[in-house]
Amino acid sequence: MNLFTESNLSPDLLKAIGELGYEQPTEIQKQTIPFILSDTRDLIALAATGTGKTAAFSLPILDMIDDASRKIQLLVLCPTRELCLQITKDIKNYTKYLPNLKTTAVYGGSSITDQIRSLREKPQIIVGTPGRVIDLIGRKALDFSEIHWLVLDEADEMLSMGFKDDLETILNETPSEKQTLLFSATMSKEVERITKNYLTNPHRISVGSINEVKKNIKHEYYVVGYRQKKEALKRLLDANPNQYSIIFCRTRMETQEVADFLMQNAYAADALHGDLSQAQRDTVMKKFRLKNIDILVATDVAARGLDVNSLTHVIHYSLPDDPEVFVHRSGRTGRAGKDGISMSLIKPEESRKLKQIKLSTKIEIVEKKIPTGEEIIKAQVEGVFEKLFTEHEELFTFDDSLIPDLSAFSKEELVHQLLQLQLRDLALFYKDKQDLADQKLSNDRDDRGSRRDRDRDRGRGRDRDRGDRSERRSDRDGGRERGGKPKRRNENMTRFFFNLGKRDNLKKMDMLEIINKATAKSKKRADIGDIEILEKFSFFEVEKSFKDEVLKGLQTQKFKGKDMRAEVAN
Repeated sequence: MNLFTESNLSPDLLKAIGELGYEQPTEIQKQTIPFILSDTRDLIALAATGTGKTAAFSLPILDMIDDASRKIQLLVLCPTRELCLQITKDIKNYTKYLPNLKTTAVYGGSSITDQIRSLREKPQIIVGTPGRVIDLIGRKALDFSEIHWLVLDEADEMLSMGFKDDLETILNETPSEKQTLLFSATMSKEVERITKNYLTNPHRISVGSINEVKKNIKHEYYVVGYRQKKEALKRLLDANPNQYSIIFCRTRMETQEVADFLMQNAYAADALHGDLSQAQRDTVMKKFRLKNIDILVATDVAARGLDVNSLTHVIHYSLPDDPEVFVHRSGRTGRAGKDGISMSLIKPEESRKLKQIKLSTKIEIVEKKIPTGEEIIKAQVEGVFEKLFTEHEELFTFDDSLIPDLSAFSKEELVHQLLQLQLRDLALFYKDKQDLADQKLSNDRDDRGSRRDRDRDRGRGRDRDRGDRSERRSDRDGGRERGGKPKRRNENMTRFFFNLGKRDNLKKMDMLEIINKATAKSKKRADIGDIEILEKFSFFEVEKSFKDEVLKGLQTQKFKGKDMRAEVAN
């Protein structure tokens, strides 16, 4: 039974979505479609990615749009090129039997001249990214003065990507008499502010509590030191053969670093982050969709718009700060009625953050031990048989006469020999490896991050006791610990004073990215020492030979719109 027939959509739309296999509306579609068809109020709809939001907002609008008019009537704004193209493709599929309705996608990374040319066909529907839409407004190629519907899709992500000013500029180009439909996976403070400023008495739809995202997902976490994280990740991947996964990292630099490690260790992996060109992003995403690679290492922003229903695992290489982002990441697996697994690698000092995620989301996240070599080999054997029993595609043919006489082997002996050949390299790798669970997490083995965090906390205490001015003067003079003892310095490092700090939302990983960008032109990567983020400013150490590159490279960068300045502190 096709329950979409109860939604009062036109026969042409029902025919198109019927051919696409749409039968049962999702929960967001059940609530949103009748609302838009019958109500002109603005709408705030909270629903996770992958719940059918595009059909939820586009089907009722397509049913009402005037295909005889050549004016733009619907504008859909979304954060990424990939999502823009996906929405455009979906709308074109829905309008298969509505030939007079035209949709144009406008986004960065492609020829603006070609997009201007396509706008001359007078489409009624524009799907675009904020930056390119503003460029086209500036060129007088887009006129939104008569739109009836404005959709903000993935509003939380657009704001987190820094599109706040762009969104406000575009919103000011639209008429006051329109229906604004805001769709978001999370309700951040910035989203709340946009709704208060630009939506009028909005109706709210929230599909599923945050808990319902995890219905088919098993959550696990593993406690490891910083220096153990990559080896722990390798063990988790080896203990879960035949997986198809996304590994989430916090920063672009960490993403590339993890992807490089996996590729160097012969995993079919690649990275997806903001430093890639559009052509590189397209290539990576195509490889992942085609399963030419089965591991994608990505930042949260870069993974938006990647709609894959068959992910078996999501791995949080680094925990996000926002519990809702944790749920959103995890929700990328366990789709289409399938089970999924969410794994988190946490450092010992992140136990408090994990506890906050548990309390906020009500998710049961179970602690597990990093698999031993013996457990990994057992899982690999099971993985071989899983493939044997589920994959029957014959990719090539060969003459059976090539198979030698195997009568000397029993069935068990033959399987044993084949498994020895198949898993030989992995077995040799883990043969003499000490299991991570047996390694002592002591100060000398724990991550540098832990020690730096403790140093930072001590610095915080001094800052409160003496005030920022005395702290800064002390460090400028070479730095002294309590009791007047000089700080121990690495002779090969130059210590820098940096003008931004915690109040500027600067984090250690941001500082690492800034330094690496400043020294990017060098053939050799700079060694980076201690990083100390204080309230109003920071200190960092870099290999002495890179002193001039750092000072020059920082002058050409901005951090969240703010000028950066560094000077030698010792």
